[in-house]
Amino acid sequence: MNGSKSGKGRRIVLWRHGQTAWNLERRFQGSTDIELTEAGIGQARRAARLLASLKPDAIVASDLRRAAATAAELSAVSGLTVAHDAALRETYAGEWQGLTHQEIVERYGEQYAAWKRGEPVRRGGGELETEVADRAAPVVLEHAEKLPDDGTLVVVSHGGTIRTTIGRLLGLEAHHWEGLGGLSNCCWSVLGEGARGWRLLEHNAGTLPEPVLGDDD
Repeated sequence: MNGSKSGKGRRIVLWRHGQTAWNLERRFQGSTDIELTEAGIGQARRAARLLASLKPDAIVASDLRRAAATAAELSAVSGLTVAHDAALRETYAGEWQGLTHQEIVERYGEQYAAWKRGEPVRRGGGELETEVADRAAPVVLEHAEKLPDDGTLVVVSHGGTIRTTIGRLLGLEAHHWEGLGGLSNCCWSVLGEGARGWRLLEHNAGTLPEPVLGDDD
């Protein structure tokens, strides 16, 4: 499932947005449109300089402000235009959105535990992780298919969406997606095109040992 016709050596960089106030508060964002903090803008600016050195060929981003603003920093240093797609938004999580991690554990303890065990759970009455992959992974593949040989696509999205997309592109069963750790703010993972499909080359690269603060922890 590598989405390529004949080209080789393509890379997909999946880049999580910068820090938001809700990340710091460990408040579940989901599809809520929260903007970056000043620190988050700084993270995006720093990471953009590193990612620009990879000479990306295209950028596609979630249309939520935290991802769009992160992508804009790479656009500024690379000169590339950003394509925005709502299919790359974070998981919609209904009643969980706006709650802190502690509040979720207290009010929805069984649901949270089931999710962590890898069971299909509609957190807060929202989307299943497989449904997130169903909408996001095809968009990533569609843009990757347009790359030249040895081309690089940067996808600017959210922790949960990136993890489920990686799981889908690697061909892992959904039960095992939790085995992919969360991404820190403005860190990224890299998939490379191999003989049998996509391979995970780097995971949570960029600013280690930054903590993972977000909906995916």
